[in-house]
Amino acid sequence: MVSALGVVQIFAWGSSYYLMAPLAGAIAEETGWGQALISAGVSVGLLMSGLAAPGVGRWIGRSGGRTTLCIGMALIAAGLILLGLSHAVWLYLISWGILGLGMAAGLYDAAFSVLGAAYGRTARSAITQLTLWGGFASTVCWPLSAWLVESVGWRSTCLVYAAVHLFGTLPLCWWALPRASGLREPSQSAPGRTSPMPVRTVDFRFLCIVAAGVTLTLLATIWSIHMVTILTSEGYTLAAAIAVGTLIGPSQVGARVLEMIGGGRHHPIWTMLAATLLVLVGFIGLNLGVPAAAALVAYGSGNGLWSIARGALPLVLYGQEKYATLMGRLARPMLLAGAAAPTLGALLIDRFGAETTMALLSTAAVLPLAMAVLLYVDVMRTRGICGSG
Repeated sequence: MVSALGVVQIFAWGSSYYLMAPLAGAIAEETGWGQALISAGVSVGLLMSGLAAPGVGRWIGRSGGRTTLCIGMALIAAGLILLGLSHAVWLYLISWGILGLGMAAGLYDAAFSVLGAAYGRTARSAITQLTLWGGFASTVCWPLSAWLVESVGWRSTCLVYAAVHLFGTLPLCWWALPRASGLREPSQSAPGRTSPMPVRTVDFRFLCIVAAGVTLTLLATIWSIHMVTILTSEGYTLAAAIAVGTLIGPSQVGARVLEMIGGGRHHPIWTMLAATLLVLVGFIGLNLGVPAAAALVAYGSGNGLWSIARGALPLVLYGQEKYATLMGRLARPMLLAGAAAPTLGALLIDRFGAETTMALLSTAAVLPLAMAVLLYVDVMRTRGICGSG
């Protein structure tokens, strides 16, 4: 199941979230649309994904996820077909809206929910393995997309990816995923483990994870889109900025490998602490003039660990029964933050300049670590390690 979902994640991410990096230039050249308009399509997709995520989570909680993931792949294929046929702005934006619905039903949050429903508390190892597969999405699909654009054009590239989903990832989901949820939570927690908590409308732990996740999503999206602008303003050449940027992907995968080697023997709150600390170290290093290569290795490692923490921590804190629903609730604010991030980053750079924007990003990176520390204290207190103060 993990291997099948891994292949699905590579092509689902590569043909949606990562699609515009290799295609944007060709789209702009043919259509005459500006980069802002082309980027607006991605924002529409993330907005639709965020709005749909809670409903998708509830659906997976009831069904186990096979039907949901299959529909997600079909929606991504439909969005890509429309995107390839788009000769007007309105059709371009509608295609991204459909892609966004497919992203809600087919990317990490949906896949994590499927694993949680299938494996219960033992899903942490599967989640870690899945993020290893997902970490290669840009590595595989960026060169593939660039080659396809050069060979057959950007419109045919969209149609090729649509065929991959219709005849590859969709049947793979149907074949490999369970028809319904697998395990059920035991009535009593194992000795020494944190008891699952009910998911309330307002919950301190939930709010800590949301605050950290929204901030990290804003930072990651702003950085991925505006990295070259910021680094070149600090004296890096275009080639050097792109070269150091390529270190982020291997750093993400490397950190996830170390987490997998650890075998899940530590509480996932430690993974969240490490993730948020490394992201902060990376941004502070960039702000203080540390060589970008070193700073981006730290940032990439933290970003890679956060992907695991956001899937594993809610499962341990809240249990399996409500996990899929909770993941949908967590996904919505993060995806909406991702939708707003490109415009926010551009406004910050235009108004304050790249140097001040970098300082603001470094300051914002303190918040996820603070949330992780507060959550750590609360979790350890519950486990009886910090006392009952």
